[in-house]
Amino acid sequence: METSEKKTTTEISVKYNGRSIPFNLSLDSTVKHLKSLLQPLTNLLPRGQKLIAKGKILDDETQFRSLLGTQKGGGVYKIQLIGSQGLHQGSGPIKKESSPDIRRKSDTITTRENNKQVTVVKGQFERWKITGVISLSSSHISVIPKEVWNCGSFVRFLDLNSNSIEDVPEAIGGLISLQKLFLNSNRIDDESVSWKGLSLLKSLTLLNLNQNLLTSLPSDLGCLTTLKELHVAHNMLTTLPDEVGLLVHLEVLEANDNRLTTITSCIGSCSALVEVDFSENLLIELPETLSNLTNLKALHLHNNGLKSLPSLLLKCCTQLSTLDLHGTQITMDMLREFEGWESFDERRVLKHSKQLAFRVRGATDSYFDEGADKS
Repeated sequence: METSEKKTTTEISVKYNGRSIPFNLSLDSTVKHLKSLLQPLTNLLPRGQKLIAKGKILDDETQFRSLLGTQKGGGVYKIQLIGSQGLHQGSGPIKKESSPDIRRKSDTITTRENNKQVTVVKGQFERWKITGVISLSSSHISVIPKEVWNCGSFVRFLDLNSNSIEDVPEAIGGLISLQKLFLNSNRIDDESVSWKGLSLLKSLTLLNLNQNLLTSLPSDLGCLTTLKELHVAHNMLTTLPDEVGLLVHLEVLEANDNRLTTITSCIGSCSALVEVDFSENLLIELPETLSNLTNLKALHLHNNGLKSLPSLLLKCCTQLSTLDLHGTQITMDMLREFEGWESFDERRVLKHSKQLAFRVRGATDSYFDEGADKS
């Protein structure tokens, strides 16, 4: 049995960006097949991959059986991978998170809650209650001050972005009048945010969780039926829950730079969507229900592994004028074959013309972006 396996499979090591990626492939496998396996591991689209062995670029249709016929003895067949700039899906390896912005605050009170430092500006509490606005962005805090919860129903706007916050407790549900919540650029993960508390915010129209450590969103998201804007970009999300379809008032969905591999078909129920950003993810296809979004004006999909679009997207989304497909496998020639292309093309050209009419600075801004790569 062992002898038979040696005749039908081979060990391959692909070197890329200082690391070796091992494979055990059938001798009948082609270089093209290897590229498809490398795509989710490197974020490089197949057409952006150049595989080199023994100083020669390997052709896509070449089988490893013929390549190994010239190799003497056993061992691992070594290949070098070089990626073309721009021809990738997602945003590459997850980068080490940067330190929060630390700015000096004068006239502050420093207390401690649960052994974590909390910094609150003197006299702010009464002002928070009067104005309904709490702004603690870039305050170098790791815990949300208890004074925030004491404001209760007075709070309409809460900005906690660019801190080191790790915990969003259930107490947030007491801010029943809250309309806009900014929690972006913190250290919030799946376990540290109370969705039970968030689901009680029946007046919330904007939720910003960009640049955190989330890998999933729960079904409780569907309780936020008043949401108009949902920002979850720059996390590690692999999918969106079906309950996103309950957000019938949602106008803006920003989910770029995650690890999304699929989009739920329930997205088609978000009939109010005007702008959607799924760029820099790991998407290979999109649900046909995306064509139901008749109010959609802008769809950002660049740097994904997409090979096609929903067949009726250009025909049914009659307000769509911005479609970004750069860095995908969909070319301009392919786009022109879609039903509804002519009407879509008229809208995007008209939008570009209107933008030019309002510009008064240099001609460098007048470049017309066709929305997809030429080849």
